[in-house]
Amino acid sequence: MRVTICDVAPRDGLQNEPETLAPATRAELVNRLARAGLRRIEAASFVRPDAVPQMAGAEEVVRAIERIDGVEYSGLALNEKGYERLASVGLDRVNFTFAATETFNQRNGNQSVAEAIAAGERILARSELPVTVTISCSFGCPFEGRVDPGVVADLAARFDARIEIVLADTIGVAVPSEVRALVGRTHANGVHLHNTRNTGYANALAALDAGATLLDSSCGGLGGCPYAPRATGNIATEDLVYLLDGEGVETGIDLDALIGTSEWLEAILGRRLEGYVYRAGAFPTGI
Repeated sequence: MRVTICDVAPRDGLQNEPETLAPATRAELVNRLARAGLRRIEAASFVRPDAVPQMAGAEEVVRAIERIDGVEYSGLALNEKGYERLASVGLDRVNFTFAATETFNQRNGNQSVAEAIAAGERILARSELPVTVTISCSFGCPFEGRVDPGVVADLAARFDARIEIVLADTIGVAVPSEVRALVGRTHANGVHLHNTRNTGYANALAALDAGATLLDSSCGGLGGCPYAPRATGNIATEDLVYLLDGEGVETGIDLDALIGTSEWLEAILGRRLEGYVYRAGAFPTGI
């Protein structure tokens, strides 16, 4: 079995850090991830810099990337203006995100669910790039609590078979049985998992069991959400790669190079990161 891992550290990881890294440093993170074998990287977020200052200078980040053949560089857009900025700098994929709940949509994108869906439809109609739709808060919302799986299934069905669908456990409340059931019900291509309650890695295996082939993760376990109280980091890419390698799942990623990237990032940020494998080191598997 082979899966695609999308590293979201340059976007979802760094957007929750207290400091704003220079565009050149963020581009270097993208370059290091690509050299480690990541074949999809979420490089930037095209949102208002006054709302998320950590993502300011997205165009500069993209211009500083050293492109590697076979690597797909994506960017986040929440609306048409963001899409226009993204399309103008030559990225390879659009990640359009909206939430399954009204309150989170208003907090995150200043629009209702219906307005967000309409924006997604307009982007899909215009885009010459592949589009991923990520449905955030698919399992739970920090403001509205548990989310009805039927609501998520209906939202996914609006886009199903036309584009790639990713279900996001934005605040890390899901357990494997819920992930397995909802991925199976929606036929989602992938999942975006946070490890807030230490279920993220079990949820990743459950998603694969249900047919997902795309897993989002973040180098060092960086991440969170500025609009989700107490939302801690994504699952760490190196921890996920170690797990999948041991389970015989192909990722094409050099774990040692990935560990080196997390060590570099730790020095840049000046603090210990959330992941474990970059601190513990790799270990022979299958013995």
